[in-house]
Amino acid sequence: MSGTETKTEVFTITETGEPSAERGNTNKKRRIFEEYVQPCLAELFGTGLFVFVGCASVIGNVETSGVIQPAVAHGLALGVLIMVLGQISGGHFNPAVSLSVYLCGGMKLPLLVPYVLAQMLGGMVGAGLTKAIFPFSVYDASNGGAFDLITNDLGKTTLAEVMMTLFLTTVVCMGAINSQTRSPLVAFCIGLTVTANIFAGGSVSGACMNPARAFGPAVAANHWNQHWIYWVGPVCGALLTVSFTRLLFGDQKTRLVLK
Repeated sequence: MSGTETKTEVFTITETGEPSAERGNTNKKRRIFEEYVQPCLAELFGTGLFVFVGCASVIGNVETSGVIQPAVAHGLALGVLIMVLGQISGGHFNPAVSLSVYLCGGMKLPLLVPYVLAQMLGGMVGAGLTKAIFPFSVYDASNGGAFDLITNDLGKTTLAEVMMTLFLTTVVCMGAINSQTRSPLVAFCIGLTVTANIFAGGSVSGACMNPARAFGPAVAANHWNQHWIYWVGPVCGALLTVSFTRLLFGDQKTRLVLK
């Protein structure tokens, strides 16, 4: 999840016919692809699939308007995608997660902005595909899975997003980055956290926790009602996680005090 593990290559066969300079150039291109290009493509692809499943679960649930279907769909999709793509990119699929992972020392700075851009593009692709497969009447009735305010109290809605994102990013940073608490079950735990958050806060703010998940369907459906909440809340939640991890709960390498 953290993306900090260095990939090593063991060469057991030497091709004597290839000049060493050409081999070095090939190895450099391969290294650049695996360290920078491939992770961004994985983030774009994974975010697209996640947003597609998430939006489809909301659109298909418009008649019952319950939280069970979206909660289970989002949690299962995220957990599976982290399992299959996490070794390539870390499996963030969320700008708030990428921000918290970077600030906790789990990824390189040159990847932060490309990750966020890839996630935003993936969100638009996933939401666009959702729009393409559903009848317009059904799609329009649910605003294409875009988030909408359930209450007019902006403070409560923003606070809900802060707390749910705090929970999510804490699980990510403590379960995938912090050496004392790192777990091989982190993908499963993250999926469960998203499911639990939607059960808990879906009726308050929609339980976004992910600016890319909010941005994609907002573009596809042109629905921007108080969209800023779904950026401010998750970013503030991520920054709280970084503060707690860096000051209180992190291992000796991660903590900034009492090392």
